[in-house]
Amino acid sequence: MDSLSPERHSATIPAQAQRVLVLQGGGALGSYQAGAYQALCHHDFEPQWVAGISIGAINAAIIAGNEREKRVAKLKEFWEMASSASPMPWAPLVRSDQARSVFNETSAALIATFGVPGFFAPRFPPAPVWPAGSPQSQSYYDTTPLRSTLERLVDFDRINDVKTRLSVGAVGVTSGNFRYFDNAEFRQLGKKIGPEHIMASGALPPGFPSIEIEGEHYWDGGISSNTPLDYVLDAETDTDLLIFQVDLFSARGELPQNVLEAAEREKDIRYSSRTRLNTDKAKRIHDVKTAMRDLIAKLPASFKGDPLVATLNAAARENTVTVVHLIYRSKMHESSSKDYDFSRLAMTEHWAAGERDVYTSMSHPEWLNRPQSGETMVTYDLCDNGLHIKR
Repeated sequence: MDSLSPERHSATIPAQAQRVLVLQGGGALGSYQAGAYQALCHHDFEPQWVAGISIGAINAAIIAGNEREKRVAKLKEFWEMASSASPMPWAPLVRSDQARSVFNETSAALIATFGVPGFFAPRFPPAPVWPAGSPQSQSYYDTTPLRSTLERLVDFDRINDVKTRLSVGAVGVTSGNFRYFDNAEFRQLGKKIGPEHIMASGALPPGFPSIEIEGEHYWDGGISSNTPLDYVLDAETDTDLLIFQVDLFSARGELPQNVLEAAEREKDIRYSSRTRLNTDKAKRIHDVKTAMRDLIAKLPASFKGDPLVATLNAAARENTVTVVHLIYRSKMHESSSKDYDFSRLAMTEHWAAGERDVYTSMSHPEWLNRPQSGETMVTYDLCDNGLHIKR
C-alpha cells in the first residue's frame, strides 16, 4: 500500500468482531449482570474478553474461570449463597412501594450487621478496638470468606491459560494510581492471576480491607473509575470490537424530592460509568485521525519515504467499535442501600431484569449491521421504550 494512503482496515460487521463483556461495579446489584449474561448465552454470545470492576470483577472471574456450560450454574451458586442470609418470610407481605422500601432497608441493615455468607463478615472485635496500623483496624469487615468462595467457584488455571481474556481494575492505596490486572499481559510477564487480584478490585473502603499484591495495597477500582470500558478501548486499537457494557448505576435520573432520594442520586452519579465521556473522547480521536489521513493524502510524493509519515500512518489507523449499553434502572422502592441489599427477593428481581433487558436488545438487531461509512464507534442505549438510540 502507498505510504501516503493511511490504512484503515475494512470494518467487520459487529457479529464478526471480537466480543467483549464489560461489567461495572455495584455490589448487590451485580445479579443484574449475571442475568444479562445468562440471556446472552441463549443468544450464543460467547465473550472472548471479560473486564470488570468490583462486583463486576467477581462476575467476570466466574465467567472467565469456567467453561461455558458451567458459567451460569456457578453464577447462580454465588448469588444464591450471597442472598441466603436475608429474611425471606417477609416477602409475601411486600406489596406496596412503601412496604417494599421498609423491607429493603431492613434487609440492608441486617446485611450491614451480620455480613454476607461466603463474601464478608463483620470484624469481632470491631475495627476501633484493634491497634492503629493493623489490617483489622482499617475496615469494618473481613473478606477472608471471599477468597475461599473464589477458590471454589473459579478455575484460576483456566484464567491463567487465557482461555478467555480477563481484566480487573484496582487502585493503589499509597500511589493513588489505577491498575488493571490482565491475564493476557500477566502471561507475557510470567505472572498469574489469583483470588487476591479479584478481591483487590472489590476492596471498597472503609468496609473492606485493602489487599496486598507485590508489596502494594489495593482498593476497589470503583474509587477511581467504575467502568473498564476506557481500558478496553485503550488496550485494543487494532481489532474490531463488539462490546456489551452492563452497568449498575445510571448517570441520568430524576431530581430528588427528599434526603433519601438525594443520597441515592449522589451514589448513582458517583458510580455511573461515564460512558458518554468515553464515547465523546473516542469521537474526538476519530475526528483527529480522519483529519490526519486527509492531510497525509495531500502531501507531495517527495514525503513518501519520510519516517514521520510512516509514524503518522500508523497512528491514523482505526478499529471499529460497537457498544451495546445496558443500564440497570432503579425501582421506586429502591434507595441508596440498593447496592448492599443482598436479599433473595432483590437478587431474583435484578437477575430477571438483566435477562429481560438483553432479550429486548436482541429484538432490535440493527446494532449487528455494519457501521456506516466513516463511523468507527457506535453506541446503542437500551431506553425505557425498548428502542435503541444511536449516539
